[in-house]
Amino acid sequence: MQLYITDSSPFARIARVVRREKRLEARVEEVMALTRTADSPYYRINPSGRVPYLVDGDGLGIEGSQPVCYVLDHLDGATVLDAPEGAAGIEYRRLEEYARSLLDGVSVWVRELRRPAEDRSAVILEHERQRLARLADFWQEEIDHPLMRDGLNMPQLTLACGLLVEQWFPGLGWRDGRPRLAAWADAYAAWPSFTATRPKDTIET
Repeated sequence: MQLYITDSSPFARIARVVRREKRLEARVEEVMALTRTADSPYYRINPSGRVPYLVDGDGLGIEGSQPVCYVLDHLDGATVLDAPEGAAGIEYRRLEEYARSLLDGVSVWVRELRRPAEDRSAVILEHERQRLARLADFWQEEIDHPLMRDGLNMPQLTLACGLLVEQWFPGLGWRDGRPRLAAWADAYAAWPSFTATRPKDTIET
């Protein structure tokens, strides 16, 4: 199986962490994809050009961090990422969506910062700055929720990869006044699976 990734994608990072946490390195090969480039050969593999993208043993392609992670999770027969049933499952998905909102927002922010300074939208940057501030306040209050403390799950992975986008761009500034959230993120940053997938470059404003 091949897992197509880029070093700069926090969405791919979620899948890369799961690959390591589930000890799938021998079964799933990481392949660096060339994205945001005209006529990239990767587009013949995945026409959307997004990562992560998993090609299974039958040649079936699966896009997106959530479905890719669930496929990886089921490979060893010892699943840990499935949402529980009933009310607990609703709570699981509630937290996962708030984590996804934070990740989506900071990804838009960083994509804007990758543009030449003269082409950046001040409106988009300010919108995402404010959204991150609101969501960081939300997570400062929710971070002691049992689902954010017990074991490995998608709400935790998604939020950790969203907050740790600061490793690409140290200027996100979500830590001030949120010590519990900062301590939680720091614990994840120290995991071997997170240190192994830490981005190689940072983005300067």
